[in-house]
Amino acid sequence: MKKILIIQTASIGDVILATPIIEKLHHHFPEADIDFLLKKGNESLFRNHPFLHELIIWDKKNGKYLNFDKILHTVWFTHYDLVINLQRFFLTGVMTAFSRAGMKIGFDKNPLSFLFTKKIPHHIGQGEHEVDRNLLLIKDFTDSSRFLPKLYPSPEDEQAVQSFQHGIYYTISPASLWFTKQYPVEKWKSLLIRIPNDRTVYLLGGQADFILCEELKCSGGHLHTVNLAGRLTFLQSAALMKEARMNFTNDSAPMHLASSVNAPLTAIFCSTVPRFGFGPLSENSIIAEIQERLACRPCGLHGFQKCPEKHFKCALEIPDELLSNRL
Repeated sequence: MKKILIIQTASIGDVILATPIIEKLHHHFPEADIDFLLKKGNESLFRNHPFLHELIIWDKKNGKYLNFDKILHTVWFTHYDLVINLQRFFLTGVMTAFSRAGMKIGFDKNPLSFLFTKKIPHHIGQGEHEVDRNLLLIKDFTDSSRFLPKLYPSPEDEQAVQSFQHGIYYTISPASLWFTKQYPVEKWKSLLIRIPNDRTVYLLGGQADFILCEELKCSGGHLHTVNLAGRLTFLQSAALMKEARMNFTNDSAPMHLASSVNAPLTAIFCSTVPRFGFGPLSENSIIAEIQERLACRPCGLHGFQKCPEKHFKCALEIPDELLSNRL
């Protein structure tokens, strides 16, 4: 194979969980040009990536359908040998079905999968990790070996965070897009109180998370807490996580970011559950979740903006010791 296209235009975490396909394809076809189609805003994940030939960036916010038409023409004229579609949505199905690729592979849940060369079943909730579900797409022409998520912070990324890497430090990524996937503020404050004051805590997130991180910083629970929300790129954050004593995250993108550099990780699962297949993959990682079984958990695949049962026990009753024991 000479030209390969991978399509994953979903969220940051989904893109990171697609990186094992890049690694495995490069391993089996080192001379192939591997392109990646992703949505605008996530492209910095792949800055200076050693195995990618070209990024195709889809701006979904400004002129979504006009930009889709341009990308469709680009894919059609490139005439790929192989197109791998990791998504289960109509428009990416169109890109795949009308790509003129020699092989078109995707999941059977895509509404246009009947036009693909090969479609693979996609089942959530049976304990299989999303990484393994994705790798099934290329198993037939590679092998059954497992590859893990991997990103490549550059020397410049590592230099950008070098001034923060003195002594023992922790990172906390407190935010989530979904309320029921986010560990409550008061619980984060409880963790901060337990961290020795001779150690530093860095609060990570995007610009939208600045206010939450500032509240935690100013809570007085820990003397050496630094708010870095909005100040670091994805790869700079990954470089900082890699050398931390421990990284604390929700079931959200920072968890996958930490896994991509094999950083130590404590992942907190509130309303969602690990059997969905999106858990941490670092060698030194654990899942912190409520110990008792709740009839309402999980309440959904992605979470909600408020607890449907109005008690949020799945988060509030996670024992503090599950986190403090990882300090």
